[in-house]
Amino acid sequence: MNKVYEGSCFCGAVKFTVSGEAVAMGYCHCDSCRSWSAAPVNAFTLWPPSSVMVTQGKDKLRGFKKTPGSHRQWCEVCGGHVFNDHPGLKLTDVYAAAIPSYPYKAGVHVNYANTKLRMRDGLPKLKDFPKELGGSGEAVAE
Repeated sequence: MNKVYEGSCFCGAVKFTVSGEAVAMGYCHCDSCRSWSAAPVNAFTLWPPSSVMVTQGKDKLRGFKKTPGSHRQWCEVCGGHVFNDHPGLKLTDVYAAAIPSYPYKAGVHVNYANTKLRMRDGLPKLKDFPKELGGSGEAVAE
């Protein structure tokens, strides 16, 4: 049986669940994620879309498509960021901060070549993305 974790936007108007285990977790250092999150790094969890279910406030979700591969969603009430759909990858990024009960454990840093915050945590640091996600898979120094 899949474990279910509850999450929400900043104000709680949008509530959702994720079930099972994330496909991947890590930190993104790209300019886009840093700008979107207004932070030097963004913690992500990637899920199959079928594992993510909005349970309240679906009508409060708004979105923005910066690129064909990035469909960001937020709550219209508080502006809290909730999801980033990646249709080409068939994955949904649920921002780690939005699911506080999920046992987040980063496994990788992506787009580390663009970092503004060096993190010496022993995790792999990739120049861009893993090869299987269309990147070079090239590692960079911590």
